[in-house]
Amino acid sequence: MSGTTTATVRPRRRTVSRAGAGANRWVVLVVLCVSLLLVALDATVLHVAVPAVTEDLKPGAMELLWIVDVYPLVCASLLILFGTLGDRVGRRRVLLLGYALFGIASAAAAVAPSAAALIGARALLGVGGAMIMPATLSILRQVFPDRRERALAIGIWSAVAAVGAAVGPLLGGFLLEHFWWGSVFLVNIPLMLVSLPVGRFFLPESRGDRDGPWDVVGALMAAAGLFGVVFAVKRLGGGEPAASALTLAPLLLGAVLLVLFVRRQRRRAFPLVDLRMFARPAFSTAVGCIVLAMLALVGLELIAAQYLQLVLGLSPLQTGLRLLPLTLAAMAAGLAGARMLRRFGPRRMVCFGFCLTAAAVLTLTAMGGADNASLLLFGFLLLGFGLETTLFGAYESMLSEAPAAQAGGAAAIGETSYQLGAGIGIALLGSVMNAAYAPGLAGVPGVPASASAAAGHSLGEAYAVAGRLGGPAGSALRRAARDSYVHGLHVTLLVSGGLLLLGAVMALRLPRAMHCEDAPVEVPAPREPERSRVSA
Repeated sequence: MSGTTTATVRPRRRTVSRAGAGANRWVVLVVLCVSLLLVALDATVLHVAVPAVTEDLKPGAMELLWIVDVYPLVCASLLILFGTLGDRVGRRRVLLLGYALFGIASAAAAVAPSAAALIGARALLGVGGAMIMPATLSILRQVFPDRRERALAIGIWSAVAAVGAAVGPLLGGFLLEHFWWGSVFLVNIPLMLVSLPVGRFFLPESRGDRDGPWDVVGALMAAAGLFGVVFAVKRLGGGEPAASALTLAPLLLGAVLLVLFVRRQRRRAFPLVDLRMFARPAFSTAVGCIVLAMLALVGLELIAAQYLQLVLGLSPLQTGLRLLPLTLAAMAAGLAGARMLRRFGPRRMVCFGFCLTAAAVLTLTAMGGADNASLLLFGFLLLGFGLETTLFGAYESMLSEAPAAQAGGAAAIGETSYQLGAGIGIALLGSVMNAAYAPGLAGVPGVPASASAAAGHSLGEAYAVAGRLGGPAGSALRRAARDSYVHGLHVTLLVSGGLLLLGAVMALRLPRAMHCEDAPVEVPAPREPERSRVSA
């Protein structure tokens, strides 16, 4: 491995036909970014609509939980299934089918007459999202065989993801001020109506290695195993007890199915996922960095949003605007990522990203009960730039280390790692937060023990209990709850910072230099999908 920190360029030969030549591959990137924007928007746009949905459909507590969680749960469970299916039957075919399904499910969700119907529509959206997400990355891997150009494309792709996640709540808030809650789903339909014909015309078809049968049993085992694990992790993140049968049984069953899936793949002559990819240090380390980055940050982001609303008293729209610098910094890091990767190499880039994010997290420990807008602005800017730098370097390394024939499976592994890291982060940091928050409410003068115990569940519940108590006791409980929450936030930030520094150490296993080496590649013309093949 080269000891330099600049890109190492080796001689390469490649054959590129009309679809991959010139500006067409950048048109393909635009289409793929629109696909990603839809999925990212739908992951967050519903959050601000939950009160309106609750008022209209009157779901029970469990139904409301499923309305919010079923989309990411189904999507995370099916990523490997559809990622590997795209490698086999055609990535463009799976992507276009995902477009159609996403549009149909959006229409069904917009006019859902009951909570059960909305849950079903959201689950169908998750299926469509699972078809779209790995297909966008695997097609990008094929259309940009040159690693330097691919790094730039991934930077733009990841910047669009940051935009979608941030714009979702803002767009949802705007639509709810002028229309009914179903309008947050209708925004998908015009984009899908444009994306289907444009994608059919411009996107090249590509497949991986088609030797041997597709492992249907293995795909179902992976989907069921991931569903059980992600479901259990989400329950833990929601504060459910770990010993609960509804948490423990899915976790154990999911873990067993995933172990059996791994053993099955190792025995098969034509595995669904080539686990030998994990023998490559760069690939396995990149996947670990994705998990650790999301584990440390996603739960923290949710806690920070609660801090802005419940401690500082900001409205949802003001909260979204306060978090906007984080997104803008992430966009800047995505757009600058390709140049940084060439200049510093994957190892230094990802390690720097982790260290910068840890510095941002530790800076935010200065937050208190009073608003400090300049501190939050500085901290969120560092946080967004550091996180996106980390994820960019990790995703690019993972995708470049994977064989072209396994691009769909590799993309699915990366997205699954992202989802699992996010879920585990919510559960882990949420548990740390609760452990640090609840003891501060014991023994508040004038507050009964039962009221203190109820207030220890969450800051929102503490405010509700304080409102019912009223008088000096209510005011004392409210102050104690706010102070305890700030203390818990500081402890959570310190734990998150430690995880990020651990990620910086892990990143030292990544390659020091960005090696640009491409095998001959053929990119098919967009008009001839039935005769096209892509290899890199």
